[in-house]
Amino acid sequence: MLRFIFIGILFLVINSCSSDAEKGKDFLADNSTITCDDGGCYGEYYGPEFIYDMDVAHQFSNLMSQQVGRKLKQLYKQGKYNRVRLDAIKMSTNGMGTGKVRYQLEIPFWRLSQKCLACTAFDHVGGWGHEPELKKRLSELEGELLFDDYLDVSELHQTPEGLKEYWIQWRHKEVQKGCEY
Repeated sequence: MLRFIFIGILFLVINSCSSDAEKGKDFLADNSTITCDDGGCYGEYYGPEFIYDMDVAHQFSNLMSQQVGRKLKQLYKQGKYNRVRLDAIKMSTNGMGTGKVRYQLEIPFWRLSQKCLACTAFDHVGGWGHEPELKKRLSELEGELLFDDYLDVSELHQTPEGLKEYWIQWRHKEVQKGCEY
């Protein structure tokens, strides 16, 4: 009997100890929609800007970047070679500053015929109310590159409400290892 009580208490303690960051990510996933097809990825987060002291709305950029990277890799493995059209990315953050925001993103792809011109990795660096730390992020990503390769960085994208993002793509060093110069 004591063993069952101990197991029950242990279960409660473990489940109640999940971090605020994990709760925020779960909330974000539950309140977001992302659809990807051969033409790009389209998504939306609708909900509070901040929960658990985390800028959950801005974290949607992370979620979207992960999905874009997955889709680019999937298409590449199917023989469909793409890059993100960095200049055509659309962002909107209606409601930002009111406590509840609708963050919408469109990230279109550009079809290519040559596989070694494709990009299969995607990320971002941004901020709400502060400048993105672009140099720091680029330095962090340098180790992800093929030998003698480069990071393709967008111009600064900014919404009227103040979200600032740089979008970054490159050739994934494992997926495209046969494309070294």
